Amino acid sequence: MKIAVLIKQVPGSESPLPLAHSEDWLDESQVAYIMNESDNYALEEALQLREENNKGEVVVISLGPDRAQKVIREALSKGADRAIHIQSDGNYPSDPLVAASLFSKALKDESFDLIFSGLQSDDLGHGQTGVILGELLGMSTASLAMATEIIDGKIKVKRELEAGYFQWVTMSLPASISVQSGCNTPRYPSLKGIMGAKKKEINVITAEVQDQNQSIKKIYAPKSSKETVKVEGSVDQIVEKLVNIFRNEIKIT
Repeated sequence: MKIAVLIKQVPGSESPLPLAHSEDWLDESQVAYIMNESDNYALEEALQLREENNKGEVVVISLGPDRAQKVIREALSKGADRAIHIQSDGNYPSDPLVAASLFSKALKDESFDLIFSGLQSDDLGHGQTGVILGELLGMSTASLAMATEIIDGKIKVKRELEAGYFQWVTMSLPASISVQSGCNTPRYPSLKGIMGAKKKEINVITAEVQDQNQSIKKIYAPKSSKETVKVEGSVDQIVEKLVNIFRNEIKIT
């Protein structure tokens, strides 16, 4: 079985996040980057499926600038067999359709049985790339996966629904699955794995990001303000004023 895993490099949760002068992204020189959380779980799910079936290949694919090779090497040290780096100038595309199209072009000749991706990225959080990629490649798709199992040449997926409910679905292969965080326990790289990762293949593909239908115009830190308003009058007047404040100023309906 041939399994692809999409991994993304994102700003760490404990990293400083200074804004660039252009106000359309971060000042990357001061940002500490790590592997996206849910992608870590997607990688572990792929490695476990390979081990359960005692055969197969796990290939990690990352889209981004040169710095993305840090998380690629991390994935290889955890047990992935090889990697594909879709090298782009600047930042990751902010349009999930553009990102999925770049992945599709790079992967269409690989004939993967499964493509795993994290449910959503910690920076942009669209949660659409894996689903769109499956559609572009003509695959079965499922999201919010909490468990997977290969049975008789098909994949059985446990999906997380609302209010604590779950749903089991069985789909034909090939399939693209978006994995939810917390579905397994990701492994740590071993010393042997770290040393072995240096010898594993990373195929670098140069990609030019297309015009995007959606893009980030400005990012900013929200400013908080504190104001105290004293409401006076009779009980009826106070109630009327409060209702007006809730409805028209705080926008509670």
